[in-house]
Amino acid sequence: MTKPTVVPADDPTRTLTIARPDQDESLPHIGLVGDTYTILISGNQTNGQYTLIDMFVPPGGGPPPHRHDFEEMFSVLEGEIEVTFRGETSTARAGETINIPSNAPHSFRNSGDGAARLLCMCSPAGQDEFFTLVGQPVQHRTDPPPPLDAAAQAEFVAKAQALAPQFKTELLPPPGAE
Repeated sequence: MTKPTVVPADDPTRTLTIARPDQDESLPHIGLVGDTYTILISGNQTNGQYTLIDMFVPPGGGPPPHRHDFEEMFSVLEGEIEVTFRGETSTARAGETINIPSNAPHSFRNSGDGAARLLCMCSPAGQDEFFTLVGQPVQHRTDPPPPLDAAAQAEFVAKAQALAPQFKTELLPPPGAE
């Protein structure tokens, strides 16, 4: 006979989190690669289990090719994105959800005419910390990050490359640049 699984006791030190990205001014809004990412639920709030990020991606926006040692799921709330996964491109539209398995090379870009909005869950957490360290704070979830001149862009790339291994992330060259 199998012994029933015992659920651990409730941890009363953990609290309910309600994220209101359009009203809560304490939420961090991070400008990164031309997009704006709002950390809705941080890894600190989930004991490192996951992070939830609201992504505002302007037309043509999105991160370059990369891979990381954690699961990443996107639910497209508005617009559409082209996802390149292991060299194959698919389109995800509003109402659709995609999952990127850990360690798989991928990128995405807003292929539409208007802004795209995604909910991104990363498990376990850590991506929220990486974004906070390499991005630039902005005031609102739809504010674009300030433009970077050549020197600031080089500094950003160097910082992202230096920190990426600490967050189990590998930044990959664009297709054809290898």
